Amino acid sequence: MSALSICSKSFSRFSRTKVRRQRLTKSVVRYKMHAAMIDEENENFEEFTSTKVQFSGFSWLHQVAPAFPVDGSKVTVIYEPKDFYTTLLEKCKTAKKRITLASLYLGTGKLEQELVKSIRETVESQSKNVEVNILLDYQRGSRGEINSIHMLMPMLINDRRKNCKVFFYHTPKLRGYLKEFIPTRFNELIGLQHMKVYLIDDTLIISGANLSNDYFNNRQDRYFMIENSPDLCDFYYKLVKKVTEFSFQLDSYGGLHYHSDSHPTETSEDLFAAEAYQKIHGLLQSEIEQRSELNASAKSDTWIFPLVQMAQINLKHDSKITLKLLENAPAGATLRLATGYFNLTSEYKNAILKDCQADCHLLTAHPEANGFYGAKGVAGGIPAAYTKIEKSFFNQCKELKQNNRVKLWEFVKTGWTYHAKGLWYSLPGHDKPSLTLIGSPNFGYRSVEKDLETQIAIVTKNEALQDSLQKEHKRLFEKATPVTEKTFTQKERLPPAWVRMAVYFFRYYF
Repeated sequence: MSALSICSKSFSRFSRTKVRRQRLTKSVVRYKMHAAMIDEENENFEEFTSTKVQFSGFSWLHQVAPAFPVDGSKVTVIYEPKDFYTTLLEKCKTAKKRITLASLYLGTGKLEQELVKSIRETVESQSKNVEVNILLDYQRGSRGEINSIHMLMPMLINDRRKNCKVFFYHTPKLRGYLKEFIPTRFNELIGLQHMKVYLIDDTLIISGANLSNDYFNNRQDRYFMIENSPDLCDFYYKLVKKVTEFSFQLDSYGGLHYHSDSHPTETSEDLFAAEAYQKIHGLLQSEIEQRSELNASAKSDTWIFPLVQMAQINLKHDSKITLKLLENAPAGATLRLATGYFNLTSEYKNAILKDCQADCHLLTAHPEANGFYGAKGVAGGIPAAYTKIEKSFFNQCKELKQNNRVKLWEFVKTGWTYHAKGLWYSLPGHDKPSLTLIGSPNFGYRSVEKDLETQIAIVTKNEALQDSLQKEHKRLFEKATPVTEKTFTQKERLPPAWVRMAVYFFRYYF
């Protein structure tokens, strides 16, 4: 090796080391700024919510979330999983400029293959120039030999690579010994990419459903389609793109590559969180300010407010707003809250049982409608674990004498599982909902503390849309049975000792 070559390599190493040190110094500064921003944001939110507004209505949402006026007739409630799939498939086939999909994972069955094929054919069409971005979770998307990576690799072959990009988000919490020793499947308890956003051109489909066979057939969820909403779609396009900036990118050979300065497992967790927080918080803040100016004179029968939760990077937006909605619901109002996995945070429980004055109907899965019902091994005990948590809440309702105001219901439908989540809010004197929350959060500890989540708050005066919201919750509650004391005395509802112990130690991971 020549002296020039040695000098060149030494200088290259020195330069790279210097650059890394400069980046580290900048990251430390960013982290300190990040910590100060979080403190200031929390103080500002508490000051705002305690002194500046009355919560009997929903106008305060304009101050704490991006606000998008839409025509209520452009919002469609999809009721059936098969219709969700056919709508998504058709939209992908006819896309003209962009397809952005964010989900936990993509399944590997025939329906999923058909979906990928439709996207591939759209991209290959010579008459179109469609940009495709897909964001999935790293752990869930790489589980098993045939997985989401395997399904999406063909999207990146040959000329399609310039139009298609596939990303996998990896939580910064899973690192070191945790990453080395926690088995597959169990490592998903640490944190996931859980947003369910399906964006085609200027149409947004938001749901709690994943891109998998069960969710296209007999797994009940919720699905809203908002058409002709370019500004709202631009926001979600930018949100997903921001997350891909701190995610792994897939290549056509199945390799995953990371391109950002801070790495989720190799650099400091705090520094990774600081850099990611700045990206997402900056987007939210700029959108709130921009929309506030644009909406100053806007009139609409329907408003949509995107809410985002990413506690992994210290961003808590959705949970604060959801909590205020629950805490301040007045007497005469009716709240219907649904979750596929009943494990409310202590803040949400206290809000419902101690602060909220509205009538509350809480809908969750009967054990037989739980997706883990009949599973082998430890997973088979999950339905019993949720029964234990549900019983604890039921008893708390009785102790606080709230059992007449707060009712529990369990969804059960032969051959179906239940995964729907959200909120329907009817104001005093109104039977039909004026507000709904629809998206990925389950209102539990995972949603608030561990996963990347988003949902939208839809506030509407459009009577046809209110009718659709009422029809939606009626369809779900018609398949539900009320929970009573007898529910928990049935032999099959008594959780075994090991499940009770697991709930005691691990309920914050559900």
